[in-house]
Amino acid sequence: MAGPAPSGTPPAVRSVAGPDDLPPALMLQGTCSNAGKSLLTAALCRLLARRGLRVVPFKAQNMALNSFVTHDGKEMGRAQALQAAACGLPADVRMNPVLLKPTSHTGSQVIVLGEPVGQMRVGAYLRYKPEAWKAVRRAYRSLASGADVVVLEGAGSPAEINLKAHDIVNMRMARYARAHVALVADIDRGGAFAALAGTMTLLTRAERARVAGFILNKFRGDPGLLDPALHMLTRRTGKPFWGVVPMLENLRLPEEDSVSFKLGITPGLDMAGMKGMDGGAAAAGGVLDVLVPDLPHISNATDLDALRQEHGLRVRIVRRAEDWGQPHAVILPGSRNTAADLRFLRATGLADAIVLFARTAMERQRGVLAGICGGLQMLGRVIADPLGLEEGGQEPGLDLLPLATRLEAAKQLLRVSGRACRCLTAVLPKGEIPGETGALLPAQEVAGYEIHHGRTLPLAGQEADAGGPGLRVVMADTAGRPLGWGLCDAAGRARVWGSYMHGLFDADAFRHAFLAALRQDAGLAPLAGASYGLGPELDRLADTVEASLDMQAIYGLLGLC
Repeated sequence: MAGPAPSGTPPAVRSVAGPDDLPPALMLQGTCSNAGKSLLTAALCRLLARRGLRVVPFKAQNMALNSFVTHDGKEMGRAQALQAAACGLPADVRMNPVLLKPTSHTGSQVIVLGEPVGQMRVGAYLRYKPEAWKAVRRAYRSLASGADVVVLEGAGSPAEINLKAHDIVNMRMARYARAHVALVADIDRGGAFAALAGTMTLLTRAERARVAGFILNKFRGDPGLLDPALHMLTRRTGKPFWGVVPMLENLRLPEEDSVSFKLGITPGLDMAGMKGMDGGAAAAGGVLDVLVPDLPHISNATDLDALRQEHGLRVRIVRRAEDWGQPHAVILPGSRNTAADLRFLRATGLADAIVLFARTAMERQRGVLAGICGGLQMLGRVIADPLGLEEGGQEPGLDLLPLATRLEAAKQLLRVSGRACRCLTAVLPKGEIPGETGALLPAQEVAGYEIHHGRTLPLAGQEADAGGPGLRVVMADTAGRPLGWGLCDAAGRARVWGSYMHGLFDADAFRHAFLAALRQDAGLAPLAGASYGLGPELDRLADTVEASLDMQAIYGLLGLC
């Protein structure tokens, strides 16, 4: 049963003599990527915290497209931020000391303890690995020093024999932490028993001894049908099955690597019944159609999570202009390589479709085009990369907002809050000009974080206070610093706008007002908005895992019974 949400503060940093002083630890490793390790780790963190234990999550090295900015302006993996929330703790970069953010097929930005240390290709990072391992050990000892128990997460599979020599996240980390290992297999994709048996075969004898049990994840159907296979694998390996976790439908928790986004899945909608439905057909059924281009280098697609859990709304992922349909709104998401993604939009015809949509929205006073972070940069006239942080050179934007962006060496990492102009969510009263102080006064509060190298400014003569019908500040922080710019139609409603703020749509009041205005545009009946919060979903996840696993065996292993 769900208990009260845990709350607390991270353990204080203190000196630790060595690994012998470390608390008991359990590590979840998988037979493959996307086996569900991150959510199972969050569930176990929640269960342990609900028992009143001081529990912390840890993942030595994470490779992820989406990241999180802590309150002290540092960067870490979103999965560990979610796991921290499950523990009732603020996110702490020690929970994920090494973060790799891919910028190409062969290179990543390397972030250590929340700070970028450089762009590295594979060979350069392998040479850097000893330094990364030192940072991992320091972070773990510091974090674990005040904890009763640590729940660690591995990465990919511990049996990737071509990578084991450089491992710092799977068995090497388990050995350092003295952690018991639970091996997780995704039965939904098939081959789970072969994957478990094969993984055990490829591990060394010492590594096999560290594996304490197996978990089957994402099962659909009657788990009793699995009993013969479970018993056979236990006889072959000597390892017990701790349980079978069912597939949890419509779990509204942030994803780390946008798997559901890439599949075009919107929780709460019957996708089978809507397959192939374009925006016009969706509107006929009372469904708001929000189109998102599937950028090859998309980043922080979690910006869409709060939208995707709303009733009567579909987030539709589009990869080519032929599938454009008749959307009510278009959102350009973040990007790890804005120039390359702009070229993708042009090559697929999506750029022309976006420009036509924006111009039509302004003329007909219906529809909204919004850009977030990299999407904001794309809406401008030009993006300059003189330092070669992404590709170098200069790339023309869509030229829908009179803005120019320059990528700079310093990376902006900060939590932000402010107010959004009413022009984003309603037609302004006659005579009220968006961007003036009055238009920002009973506006919706917004909060989120910025994470970017770009510096975006209005073109000369296009400043928001220059007068006339041009560019306007549509969002500002409490000190008046612009957080977003836009262009308004003749009625004073912002039809093309952008902001660097990630997490913008997480605020219930702003999201509800934004969607209500879109429904009014489309002639759709108003709907009550959903509340977006992690607590109830974390408890639902934890309750399911508690009912599915042999928790007494796990607690006993950790000496917690």
